[in-house]
Amino acid sequence: VQVKSENRKTIWNTEEVPEGSEFDDTWDPREQPEYEILFKQHVGTEDVFFGMSGKDPSTACCEDIVVKIKLPETKCSDITLDIQDKVLDLRTPKKKLLLHLPYPVNSKDGRARFLSEEEILEVTLRISRKFDLINFA
Repeated sequence: VQVKSENRKTIWNTEEVPEGSEFDDTWDPREQPEYEILFKQHVGTEDVFFGMSGKDPSTACCEDIVVKIKLPETKCSDITLDIQDKVLDLRTPKKKLLLHLPYPVNSKDGRARFLSEEEILEVTLRISRKFDLINFA
């Protein structure tokens, strides 16, 4: 079977390459830290008591993604964090995390804080959504 491509010398089409694959490093021996992804939703009294905004508890109505990464025996100065639209790339001397995010985010509008007592890095990222009937603000 021959694949049609725009240029016969190309080995693959750009659609075949997964987004964020340029960050993959399969030869890196560092282990992946434990992490969890949470979704954050801003609600007011009109949502809680009256349900006026049409929001529901699903991730489709959330504004932020919060990623909590456990980094034992790590100092804040050892952490390198790179955020792209759909990829979170974290590196420390002992750990490496390449996380493909469930939703595209605004890579310029986020914050990170290191909770040294818990040894957790908490990264909050604003979800970049197209406006629809639920997400109109």
